[in-house]
Amino acid sequence: MGDLTPPLLIDRGDGVHVAARLRTGRGPKPILVFLPGYASDMQGSKALALDAWAADTGHGLLRLDYSGCGESQGRFEDGTLAQWRDDALTVINHVAPGPVVLIGSSMGGWIALLLAQALGARVKGLIGIAAAPDFTQWGFSEAEKAQMAAAGRLLRPSDYGPEPMLTTQAFWQSGQSLCVLDGPLDINCPVRLLQGQQDPDVPWDLALRLAAQLCSADVQLHLVKDGDHRLSREQDIRLLTDVTARLMETV
Repeated sequence: MGDLTPPLLIDRGDGVHVAARLRTGRGPKPILVFLPGYASDMQGSKALALDAWAADTGHGLLRLDYSGCGESQGRFEDGTLAQWRDDALTVINHVAPGPVVLIGSSMGGWIALLLAQALGARVKGLIGIAAAPDFTQWGFSEAEKAQMAAAGRLLRPSDYGPEPMLTTQAFWQSGQSLCVLDGPLDINCPVRLLQGQQDPDVPWDLALRLAAQLCSADVQLHLVKDGDHRLSREQDIRLLTDVTARLMETV
């Protein structure tokens, strides 16, 4: 069940308002920020489970929708990786200007890495759930890239809903300009990575590569042997909240 109250609407500067929801925490701990995956939103099962956990434990949690997604204004097809990163940055700076812990699911994991580079010491921790950095690099066949270049867009069947998944050439080009795994990732906060080994969308060895590229010495990788891409089963959610709780004890 989703939220019944209306979200905060934050003007990103060009008249488009980005939707967000803030749960205020008790005490001085950093605010957790949940970053959804591609074509997902802040009403997904992991976001809501984290919100319920935050309510039970007194932690602050910020959820948001990228422009064109969920309750935010704008058109989905106008979104690029850079724009959605900037949407998240605008919301964080407006709603949670202090220390944060970033939690990114799939593409949200890529955005979390970009935000960690932008926000620097404000980021006290980072959790990736099936994080998919650089997926424009490895997530499309040569034929699909050629079709995208010719038509400006690509529609692919989706395993996560009846509608086909749209990727625009503008999004793909934006992703290619923001790849992060080509060299060391100058992120020095504690990082926790959760990755299913039965994930059909993100090869699980990508998590090993990401862990190796991170400059932080405090990196833990949790491999779920029978886990899929969503990692939203009851036991997966329990792992996520347990990992989050242990991380928050250290920050």
